[in-house]
Amino acid sequence: MKTGRNDLCPCGSGKKFKKCHLGREDELAPAKSEGLDPDSAKKIFELPEVWYGRSKEMIEGLDLQSLTGKDKRIRFVDLKAYEALGVSGRERDEGPPREGSVMINLNKTKELAPDTIFVAISPKVGDSVLVHQLAHVLAYLGGADIPYDLANPLSLELEIPVEHLEHPMEFGQWLNYLADRFNVALDAEDTIVAYLFRNEMLLDSTEIMRMDPKILKPKSDKMLRFLSERGKDIDSLICEREGYIGSQVNKD
Repeated sequence: MKTGRNDLCPCGSGKKFKKCHLGREDELAPAKSEGLDPDSAKKIFELPEVWYGRSKEMIEGLDLQSLTGKDKRIRFVDLKAYEALGVSGRERDEGPPREGSVMINLNKTKELAPDTIFVAISPKVGDSVLVHQLAHVLAYLGGADIPYDLANPLSLELEIPVEHLEHPMEFGQWLNYLADRFNVALDAEDTIVAYLFRNEMLLDSTEIMRMDPKILKPKSDKMLRFLSERGKDIDSLICEREGYIGSQVNKD
């Protein structure tokens, strides 16, 4: 039987599920969770390291210790080879496979390689996709540890866009930093995220983790109003960016 948000958490803490292990179900029974069979970490660890696009340049240009205070390393593996392992799932998937990238769920590798963050990329990965995924990594290392499975159920419950939960303030901060650091033209969607960050409109990860509808819903609504009011300005920023699908100004 599936545990409801207001049920007691199966971990035995005495707390409601939504206040305890919601979004972190992998920690309750890692050997039985999706994509977390005992051999998953070994399969991922044995994938050869790859350097597609500007990945090597970007990694060599980042000192994770000085930037985040964490002594970790990032290892890129081939996206198609990773998907072929049959252990994917419960991850953020950015972009279509031909140019995509995914930060592999840390629960799959933390026992075997606790100091390594694995990111799967395709041979045609673009600069904007790389920067987007590295922003997720840096936000995580900086403390924005939002559980992989939290955004979708919380989005449905509070009726707020899932993007507001997946891209917190800390992500926006690193997205701007990386785009400037490596002179990358962000795609249309990330240009909007960067714009929201500069205008202090993104949700803070600590607010998201508290899951308080009295905080998240009003701030999300405020963000939507801001986007509507600044529609023309935003359209001028993204009209020549990759992924632009046409003006959304004055559209329902």
